[in-house]
Amino acid sequence: MRWHILSIGKPKLSFAATGIADYAGRLNPFAQIKSETLKAGTREAESAALLERSTGMFRIVLDERGDHITSRALAAKIDTWEQRSVKNVAVIIGGADGHTEELRRSADWLWSLSKLTFQHELALLVTLEQLYRAYTIKAGLPYHRD
Repeated sequence: MRWHILSIGKPKLSFAATGIADYAGRLNPFAQIKSETLKAGTREAESAALLERSTGMFRIVLDERGDHITSRALAAKIDTWEQRSVKNVAVIIGGADGHTEELRRSADWLWSLSKLTFQHELALLVTLEQLYRAYTIKAGLPYHRD
């Protein structure tokens, strides 16, 4: 499975950039990860660019209206997608103004990391950490504790 992490704007917080690089590296033994930042603009322009860039991929859209799940449930979802032979997954992280309704409707899954709203760099970092956690759960490694 190849993960395409699409986000708006380059990380400016040095600690977030360090964490993002760390978790992207940790994920390499488990899955292919490609992170791509798109140019900030209006909500409509950002959503259009994210839609275009994710064409043909299984779309996971991070959104406050999405499902709240546990890390174990995320690992189970990844198992299901692998069993369905999903090849390319786009994780879509919007800018400061969020997503358009059109982008939300295009999602194969709407995922909420929390009831809190995160700045996009932090959402990217948390997303990568949760993907790493899910893969370690699947592999039976001791990273996750119940």
